[in-house]
Order: sequence, then C-alpha cells, then structure tokens
Amino acid sequence: MLALAAALLWAAWISRELSEPRQQIVTVRLAETIAAFVDAEARGAQDPEASQARVLAFLQASERAVAEMGTDGRVVLVGEAVLAGDAPDATDELRMRIDRQLGQGGGQ
Repeated sequence: MLALAAALLWAAWISRELSEPRQQIVTVRLAETIAAFVDAEARGAQDPEASQARVLAFLQASERAVAEMGTDGRVVLVGEAVLAGDAPDATDELRMRIDRQLGQGGGQ
C-alpha cells in the first residue's frame, strides 16, 4: 500500500513537472547594440540636439524592448554582465523590437 501511494505521488510530481512551462533564458548584447547606435550617431554630421534626442529615444526603446522580451516566464540576461553558458542569444530580436519601438514613435 505504501509503495502504491509513493508511486502515485511520484507520478503526480512528474506530471506536474512536465506540464509546467519552463522558463526560457536568453542573452542579449545590450551594450554592443547601444554602442553601435551611439557610434553611428556620432559619425553623422547632424545637429547635436537632434542626435541627442535620437540617442535618448533609442535608450528608452531599448529599455522597453528588454522589458517586453522578459515576459511570459522568459528571462533576459545582458550578455556583457553574465556568463550565460549556452543560453541562446536574442540580440537580433532585441534590435527588431527596438526598431519597431522607434518606428512607432515610441521615443517621443
């Protein structure tokens, strides 16, 4: 009887473990992404105030994009700050989300 109870408890535990969604851990190269944008802005011969506004909009869009990526049990690690092993790199997704945010006028 005790073995049957233990087997049922074990089966329930296994079922719960398999049915619960697992957190997905990804990394992004945030500093590299921001540095590339700032570098491109610095090389452009444009109005400094307009450039500063674009950089601020980019930083705000970056922050929103990372927060957006970290939903639904997903953990986003900044690659420059951690040793993440073989966690998938989602930097391209980050860049697409930033571009989308900027395209929607999210920086104003």
